[in-house]
Amino acid sequence: MTDTRDVSRPVRILLCDDHAVVRAGLLALLDSAPDIEVVGEAGTGEEALALVAKAAPDVVLMDLQLGDGIDGVETTRRLTSAAGDGPHVLVLTTYDTDADITRAIEAGATGYLLKAERPEELFAAIHAAARGRTTLSAPVASRVMANLRSPRRTLTDRERDILTQLAQGLGNREIAKALFISEATVKTHLGRIYDKLGVDTRAGAVAVAKEQRLLT
Repeated sequence: MTDTRDVSRPVRILLCDDHAVVRAGLLALLDSAPDIEVVGEAGTGEEALALVAKAAPDVVLMDLQLGDGIDGVETTRRLTSAAGDGPHVLVLTTYDTDADITRAIEAGATGYLLKAERPEELFAAIHAAARGRTTLSAPVASRVMANLRSPRRTLTDRERDILTQLAQGLGNREIAKALFISEATVKTHLGRIYDKLGVDTRAGAVAVAKEQRLLT
């Protein structure tokens, strides 16, 4: 996306986080920066999409987990795929799994920052995002580089079978019964699936599987 923003004015920010306390803290922090202006705040992805059309921010500061409704990744995808000169999206989250990072970047996020970053790092990332420049937290950049050097292993047929059952909402006992294997075997396969997909939860595995079209 070409940078057409007037650099003589403050960067216009829209906050999107489902925790009101977090938004209040970010608002107070960003208000201390003279060259950043918060033009709106949203608690859901749907609210963010509606507010972007009205507030015309340069950057949307996006959390990944937004409770009910569409998540931060889907919101990012809709914002970045919309016609016209839309905002850049800077992810600000506590989640740093390979799957979260990959999904956000593939959805069009300009940067990916962890909430543990220092205020000055956040301010710098916001200005970089406004210009369409990529900024990654150091742990995130390390994960990205590691994945580029060591491509993720493919799933076995059995792991795909288990993943498909998982996507249908089955528990370990039900999966074991459906596939005629023990629960211990299911747990072992799930551990390998999580490792290969770069996730640590059942929901994360299903989300990545759908994203990468791994379900049989």
